Amino acid sequence: MTIKKKRIAVIGSGFSSMSAAAFLSKKGHEVRVFEKNDQPGGRARMFEASGFKFDMGPSWYWMPDVFEAFFNKFGKSASDYYDLKRLDPSYKVFFDNEELHVPASISELTQLFESMEKGSGAKLQKFLKNAAYKYEVGINRLVYKPGLSITEYLDAEVLSGLFKFQLFKSFRKYIRKSFKDERILKLLEFPILFLGAKPDDTPALYSLMNYADLKLGTWYPMGGMHEISKSMESLAMEQGATFQYNNPVNLIEVGNRKAKFVHTAKGVWETDFIVGGADYHHIEQNLLSEESRNYNDSYWAKRTMAPSCLLYFLGVDGEMSNLEHHNLFFDEEFDLHAEEIYKTKEWPSAPLFYVSYTSKTDPSVAPKGKSNLFILIPISTGLTETQELQEKYFNLVMDRLEVRTGNSIRNNIIYRKDYATSNFSNDYNSYKGNAYGLANTLKQTAFLKPSLNNNKIKNVFYTGQLTVPGPGVPPAIISGEVVSREVLKEINKK
Repeated sequence: MTIKKKRIAVIGSGFSSMSAAAFLSKKGHEVRVFEKNDQPGGRARMFEASGFKFDMGPSWYWMPDVFEAFFNKFGKSASDYYDLKRLDPSYKVFFDNEELHVPASISELTQLFESMEKGSGAKLQKFLKNAAYKYEVGINRLVYKPGLSITEYLDAEVLSGLFKFQLFKSFRKYIRKSFKDERILKLLEFPILFLGAKPDDTPALYSLMNYADLKLGTWYPMGGMHEISKSMESLAMEQGATFQYNNPVNLIEVGNRKAKFVHTAKGVWETDFIVGGADYHHIEQNLLSEESRNYNDSYWAKRTMAPSCLLYFLGVDGEMSNLEHHNLFFDEEFDLHAEEIYKTKEWPSAPLFYVSYTSKTDPSVAPKGKSNLFILIPISTGLTETQELQEKYFNLVMDRLEVRTGNSIRNNIIYRKDYATSNFSNDYNSYKGNAYGLANTLKQTAFLKPSLNNNKIKNVFYTGQLTVPGPGVPPAIISGEVVSREVLKEINKK
């Protein structure tokens, strides 16, 4: 059977876009990826300055099975493209008066839990067993569904497991039935902070993130997270996709309820299908006319967004002591910071923060004898930063970082770059300057997320962190595969 080749325009080159481009090109279609920036990866770009290399976005490599499954579908392996290293310890946590190294070994982790709270070692094993079930069913079945109807979730295995999913129990209450020690509770709640809601507003289903963290481990692709971006671009090109950089899409031309052309900075391209991997809100509100949109501004204003970030990229003379590759500073009030991100939506009074010391693992990202540091403060979306605010938070973080680690950092900075909400908006057309997409609350899960289908125009689809399955690098890769299947279904109807 001869398949008629279709022209498919993919807007954006983030992980979801490149995943979709690879799957659609594999089926023989003419796929062209239009990207406003000068390199692939979307938020997972990189830049070089003063001899340092910086990943601009994602820095945690979790769920290695999802990456491997993606490459396997093309007869490849992640190891064909980059060298993956497991980190041990996975990360370090700074509490108020102590420090905790989280080991990669489950047996060592069990001993660590037991040392903090008697009986918690056995409880951890039970907790991870339940989290493993949620992960296996959730990742291998639920997240690969397009979320177009509740009926997708009415199969026997999913229905029989609904009680185990604990969709209607809050994550906070769930973990407090097993653990009491505040350090353990903070350790388990930390992945939730980036899902877009406070732990008491997040379903207990998301303990699957603890399984990904504590059991599957934390990894690092040598050369940086941008190696994933380059590998996915390479794979998509191997399938036949082409990429156009510095060429944003400015308009989608529609006629007779069908997208006909994409107007870009460098010309007009006739298309049969469009996959929108850029910011969903941007595509709808700025590239499509009002009658062609799924949602209006009022709908978007009511969505609960995952956080934005205030970032500092630092190149420092000298090497750092008392830091691991990943470092979490939980030396301030967890609940207060979460409240200020998600409820009051104000600049944090005493923020938690994260430090990536990439050059500890990878000497290629910094000159010899120097350090590559990436500092992240989660903040609410919609905030407007100023130079004064950025300097205030830089010094606030530095005061704590230098005291807790014993490193003199401010006096040895060779290079510094700040990045905040306006940068996310300018570089990625990010709605309200969000960094992580749509929050994973119960009311924004599965079929309750913005639809990956444009219900007004049958040949326009959406992918990425504002639709199914949600925020994060592995979900984005899955999102691209899911949307490609929906495009192919529509193609095969004709």
